[in-house]
Amino acid sequence: MDSFQAVILALVQGLSEFLPISSSAHLILVPLLTDWPDQGLAFDVAVHFGTLSAVVTYFRSELAAMVSSWIRSLGSRYMDDEARLAWGVLLGTIPLGLCGLIFHDFIETSLRSPKVIAAATIGFGALLWYADVKGPQTRCEYRLNAGRIAVIALAQVCLLYTSDAADEMSEVWRWVGGGGV
Repeated sequence: MDSFQAVILALVQGLSEFLPISSSAHLILVPLLTDWPDQGLAFDVAVHFGTLSAVVTYFRSELAAMVSSWIRSLGSRYMDDEARLAWGVLLGTIPLGLCGLIFHDFIETSLRSPKVIAAATIGFGALLWYADVKGPQTRCEYRLNAGRIAVIALAQVCLLYTSDAADEMSEVWRWVGGGGV
């Protein structure tokens, strides 16, 4: 992959990340449509890290409050809303990270195909529609419990092949369940 291709793919990732579509799918489809070589999962992870950096910068105040409360909760065992949310994000992310490390090769070789992308897009579109229609119209990220954290973590693990699919499934569980990470 040359520098031009890397810039185009990074722009695709950045522009599509905050839309309810899979930016990961776009990182797979753009090379297919342009006859470029597949850049591989490592590149995808790198551009997702760029997105993560932007999100952390944007939410730095909220994240600082969460981290501060989380650290205080370690010593005092008292958990305010911010500490509970921090624990939920942490515990809900661990299974995703472990499975990503364990199944890295399978994900890269078997799940980066247009058929998987098409099936996931159709399926998640239907689930998002259902969650939007049937789920509560108000949600609060501070209403976490162990069951919601476990379900969201499981949903993300089941959909590890595209990070946005995991985000979309988390959204479904949050909407249907009335809260979540």
